[in-house]
Amino acid sequence: MRRPGSIATVVILLALTGGAFVVLMPFFWMVITAVKPQSEALQFTIPWAQLSLDNFRKVAGDPDFPFKMFFVNSLIVSTCSAGLTVLVCTLGGYAFAKKQFAGKNFLFMLLLSSMLVPGMIYMVPQFALVSRLGWINTWQGMIVPHVASVFGLFLLRQYIETIPSSLIEAAQIDGASELQVFAQVVVPLTLPIGATLFLLTFLSQWSNFLWQLIVNTPDSVLRTLPVGLALFRGQYAERWDLLMAGSVFSILPMAVLFLAAQRFFIEGMTSGAVKE
Repeated sequence: MRRPGSIATVVILLALTGGAFVVLMPFFWMVITAVKPQSEALQFTIPWAQLSLDNFRKVAGDPDFPFKMFFVNSLIVSTCSAGLTVLVCTLGGYAFAKKQFAGKNFLFMLLLSSMLVPGMIYMVPQFALVSRLGWINTWQGMIVPHVASVFGLFLLRQYIETIPSSLIEAAQIDGASELQVFAQVVVPLTLPIGATLFLLTFLSQWSNFLWQLIVNTPDSVLRTLPVGLALFRGQYAERWDLLMAGSVFSILPMAVLFLAAQRFFIEGMTSGAVKE
């Protein structure tokens, strides 16, 4: 007789397989449509003999929509935003976790309470500040407003609290300066959660459409891939094969980065979850 536990395992595996199929099917069909000829783009068939990479070549070589430039711009903005966010949040998380100063708990709770406010509320004052600083159509206008992340600060603070204070005290007894303690003790121990925050911030900024749209004028050469893809859709509303090729361009770096950093992501999200 089959045990109830094994039956439950089979049911769970079947449910997970079905869920994975539902989630991955749109991505699979997007990729298939991107390599189809135009005449077969809307057909629910897969003409294996006619599949090619011509649509990707057309999209990458379109003179009106320089996807290569959009891609590089998105890569610069996402990488710089993610890197600076990790640095700032690690510094702030270390201060809130291991340092003592007046109003620390009140200030931390005040910062956390700001997460209750919808992000759209901040967009108008952020744009006003960026405009007054003369940062329209600039790299700093696209990157700096998103560097200070309260979520990242909370994530790093909670993680750094799990680091034994004895390690920091031992380094200080050995004569390490505050900068050396941070760089040689805190940063190496926070690499898993730092990689997690980098990944989350990179994905967020890579798909950031609205801010990058309003902070750049229509003639700006700093437009990112989501903005360029929206303009591309307006130009090629009937070319589903080209639209899907452009969409593949937009999600490919995110998929590669997530698969490459999956181990760090899982380790960072689970480390420190249990305190002894």
